[in-house]
Amino acid sequence: MTEYSARYSRRRFLGRAGGVAAALAIPTLIPGSALGLNGAIAPSNRTVLGAIGIRGRGREDLGHFLQNRDVQFVAISDVQKVQREAIKQMADEFYRNQDCAMYGDMHELLARPDIDAVLIATGDRWHTMASITAAKAGKDVYCEKPCSLTISESRALADTFRKYDCIYQAGTQRRSIGNFIFAADLIARGRLGKLVAVHANTLAPATSHRWLPEEPLPSKDECDWDAWLGPCPWRPFNRQYITGGWRGFFDFHGGGILEWGAHTVDLCQWAAQKDHTTPVEYVPEGSGVVATYDDGLKLVMRDEGWMGLGTCSVRYDGEEGWIETGDTGNFEIYPESLRTERTVFRLPGTDPSTHIRNFLDCVKSRTPANANADVAARSHVACHAAYIAWQLGRTLQFDPVKEEFIGDETANRMRSRAMREPWRI
Repeated sequence: MTEYSARYSRRRFLGRAGGVAAALAIPTLIPGSALGLNGAIAPSNRTVLGAIGIRGRGREDLGHFLQNRDVQFVAISDVQKVQREAIKQMADEFYRNQDCAMYGDMHELLARPDIDAVLIATGDRWHTMASITAAKAGKDVYCEKPCSLTISESRALADTFRKYDCIYQAGTQRRSIGNFIFAADLIARGRLGKLVAVHANTLAPATSHRWLPEEPLPSKDECDWDAWLGPCPWRPFNRQYITGGWRGFFDFHGGGILEWGAHTVDLCQWAAQKDHTTPVEYVPEGSGVVATYDDGLKLVMRDEGWMGLGTCSVRYDGEEGWIETGDTGNFEIYPESLRTERTVFRLPGTDPSTHIRNFLDCVKSRTPANANADVAARSHVACHAAYIAWQLGRTLQFDPVKEEFIGDETANRMRSRAMREPWRI
C-alpha cells in the first residue's frame, strides 16, 4: 500500500461501512453518533489530531483546535516529560477520559494510521524537519512559525508537501484576521492607487553564537537532550534552553527579521500579490533591510517608527493613500474617506481560531490552505535573504526563481546550515 492510499483508508472505510451493511441487508444497530445524528460528528467527518512539541503558543493553538467539534485529539509527542504530561492532562480533562497517548519519539506518533493531521509547535530548529517527516508519513500539518531556518529548508518544505499532496498551514494566522484582510482588500480593489511600498514590522536582527554554561544532564525520560537538539550542532545542556530560553541563539533561531517577518513580511507579500516571488535586491539599513521587487516595489523591514497599533504591524503606501494596522485590530488610514468602508475588527492578530478553521476545512476539501507551504516558503525566503544581507552588511542581488544570490559565493553558502547526524531533509 502506498503512503497516499494509506492516508485515506481509514476515512474511506468509515464512510463506506454503513452503505455496505445496508446493501447486504445485515441487521446492524449503529449508534446515532456514528452516523452523525443528534448533532454528533460522524467518525468519517472527524479530523484525528496529534501534536508534536507543545507548550506556550502550541498549547493555545491546541485549545482552539479542541473547540472544533469535528476534531478528535488523541496523542502528544514531546521530548520533555513535563510537557507530555501537561498536554495529556489538558486533553483528558477536556474529553473527561484518560485516552490521550504520550510519546517521547515523534516517529511513534506519526506511525499511527488513525491520525490524520498534526499540530507542530516545537522550537524553530525542528519546524521544517518535523513537518517534512509528518508529510512523508502521510499527515497534514499545522505548524507554528517560523517554518524554516534557512532558504534551503524553505524550498525543501514546499517541495515535500507538493510531492506528498499533504495540506500544510503555517501558523501565520494574520492572513485570516479581519483588519489585515481589510487592508489587503483595499490594495486589491485599487483604493490606495498604485502600490509604492509595503512596510513590515520586524525586530532587531542579531543572534548570538555563545554557549550557556554546562549543567547536569537530566535523564532521557525527563528530557531527551539529543532529540531536543535534533539537527542543530551539539552543545552542553542548560535548562534555560528547554524552558524557552533558546531564542536569540543562532543555532536555534533565525533572528528578529525572521521572528516577526514570518508574519509581517508574509502579510506584505500577500497584500502586494507577490506570493509567487520574492524581492530581487536587499539593502541593509540600520537594524532593518530595504528590499526591492523586480517591478520597483519597495519592501521595508524595520523595527521602529510605527504608530502604536500593536505588535506585528504593517503599512501599505500607495500613490493615492495608505493604511497601517497591527494586532490591536485598529488602523490609521488616508484618505479618511476610506474609513467609511471599515467593519468592526474585534479579533486580535494573535488569535488563531479562524486560521485553524481554514486548515480543518482544507483537510476535508483537499484545497490549499491560506498559508500553504508554497507561499510560506517564499515569504520565509525573503526573510532569510534579508538576514543574510544584514549579517554581511552589504547589498545583495537575488534570483527569486533559482533562489540564489547573484555573484556572491559567501551569501550563497549561507542559504543552508549543516545538519548533525543522523538528521537529513
